[in-house]
Amino acid sequence: MTSFSPLMVVAVALVDGDGRVLLQQRPPGKPMAGLWEFPGGKVEPGETPEAALVRELEEELGIETQESCLAPASFASEPLGDRHLLLLLYVCRKWRGVAEARHATALAWKRPAQMYALDMPPADLPLIGLLDALL
Repeated sequence: MTSFSPLMVVAVALVDGDGRVLLQQRPPGKPMAGLWEFPGGKVEPGETPEAALVRELEEELGIETQESCLAPASFASEPLGDRHLLLLLYVCRKWRGVAEARHATALAWKRPAQMYALDMPPADLPLIGLLDALL
């Protein structure tokens, strides 16, 4: 049996009033540069997934939300080098502020059906169908 070190990451499908989801493009110099992804990031030691996501949204996009506004939606499990990625996806429809690309090359609002045409990380791909069915 192969042993992997788990890497817990949280992500969010920010859904606007028109049923579009915010995606961000990974910047040059980062792993998977140029790919489109759901905003989020790593869960730090001692942090709950929800607290990590609230922190990441403020750091990455400059928006504020509450843990109570995050609805667990799905997860993805994917080998990632010598680690194993466990990606927890939440849906959020309530936040304060206007999202800005602080750590990304670009932001785009897309309907789930439009996401199939984008280059996205392998762990994000199975989540598109779920969002398409939910929204």
